[in-house]
Amino acid sequence: MAWSIADVARMSGVTSRTLRHYDEIGLLVPAYIGSNGHRYYEQAGLLRLQQILLLRELGLGLREIAAVLERQIDQAAALREHQRRLLAERDRLDVLARTVARTIAELEEDEETPDMGTIDKPENLFAGFDTARYESPAREQWPDQAQRSARFAATLTEAEMERLQGEATAAMVRMAEFMQAATPAADPAVQAEVDMHYQGICRMWTPDAAAFKALGQNYVDDAQWRAAYDQVAAGLAEYQRDAIVAYADARLS
Repeated sequence: MAWSIADVARMSGVTSRTLRHYDEIGLLVPAYIGSNGHRYYEQAGLLRLQQILLLRELGLGLREIAAVLERQIDQAAALREHQRRLLAERDRLDVLARTVARTIAELEEDEETPDMGTIDKPENLFAGFDTARYESPAREQWPDQAQRSARFAATLTEAEMERLQGEATAAMVRMAEFMQAATPAADPAVQAEVDMHYQGICRMWTPDAAAFKALGQNYVDDAQWRAAYDQVAAGLAEYQRDAIVAYADARLS
């Protein structure tokens, strides 16, 4: 049985234009071209399209997807691996939903002072957040780095993710203490904290001075990141950015 490109577009939600592009680059070639000039796909093509969409969901670019599919021999084994990653993402989202619910409950206990002082365990604010997704502040500018970050996050176990989240929270609290003590952003102690932050990012990709500064600005501009910093201390996002700028100018330029 074969399906026309219009049928496949309707079933999958992928536009006909995108399907034609996949054909042009050799990623998804139709089974045959009809006498009417239309592309037709058989079951193998539908299964390949499903894998392409799964890999896109996992953050891979088209060239990486093509490489993965070219190496792939056992289709069932590949799908099992995709399923494992999707189940891990589902579990992460479950944790994230519980994080938000817990934070709402704790803040509502004392609406008069909705600040960090009302949160019993500040590390709980970040349980379930996939911080690796946001470590590239301009994913369109640095797509390869963004994809490496996504692949790194996919390799982490739940325990490893929780440990990294705890470390990130502790670092934010230490930076808040420096800020509240009016410690200059270029102070060696502050810069030591920024260096640990930079080395952590380097486990995923290695930003140059411009990229690291852009990341620091993203903490200020991105609503989710700014809210996370503000939960610890008002103005912390700007302080973190300023410390990152000082670090980039001194060590990465």
